[in-house]
Amino acid sequence: MLTLTIEKREKTGKLAGVRASGKLPAVYYGPKEASTNAAVSTIEFKKVWKKAGESSVIILKDASGTEHEALIHEVDIHPLSGEPRHVDFYVIEKGKKIEVAVPIVFTGISPAVKDLGGILVKVHRDLKIEAAPRDLPHEVTVDITKLVTLTDVIHAKDIILPKGVDLKINPNDVIASIAEAKEEVVEAPEAIDMTAIEVETKAKEVKEGEAGAADAGKADAKGGDKKAEGKK
Repeated sequence: MLTLTIEKREKTGKLAGVRASGKLPAVYYGPKEASTNAAVSTIEFKKVWKKAGESSVIILKDASGTEHEALIHEVDIHPLSGEPRHVDFYVIEKGKKIEVAVPIVFTGISPAVKDLGGILVKVHRDLKIEAAPRDLPHEVTVDITKLVTLTDVIHAKDIILPKGVDLKINPNDVIASIAEAKEEVVEAPEAIDMTAIEVETKAKEVKEGEAGAADAGKADAKGGDKKAEGKK
């Protein structure tokens, strides 16, 4: 099990000073553990965090030699640098099982994907389980070689869990399945009716011609009126 050395720190100390010394501000607490401010080596924490994630139990060890089984509960990340700024550790009550969601790792090659052109659908990316702290696996594996036909599925109950680990979701929940690949049908654009356009154009020309003739008639009528007035 991974071990991380912690040291207690004063609550009134400035966090910027702690970080400047290469330490990461932290706090640990639990059902039977009072909230305690602490600090851990930033470099060592990043190594442990990479291996353990937030679902594996680690050992917190202080200067007096006292050990606490804990989970990395929450990590505050700097939005620009991506570096951890603060970490919360959840100390597990001794003798108690804990419930966590561990990552699912899909292994193998599905014949339904390789030979039939199906698409692997990963319904769940993690699995909720319960176990004693020291029995918790870092991850669980799912063998997708069992997906042979397009109708095959893998249920939660099909996953082989380590000894002492219990499933905490519905056993019949689907973990992975196969979807049939469908060809995308591209619809051809509707043919343009050229005859309708031609008829519409001709009708427009006729209307414009009639309007022109009407305007000419009006102009002639006005001219005649003006001549009549001149004679008077």
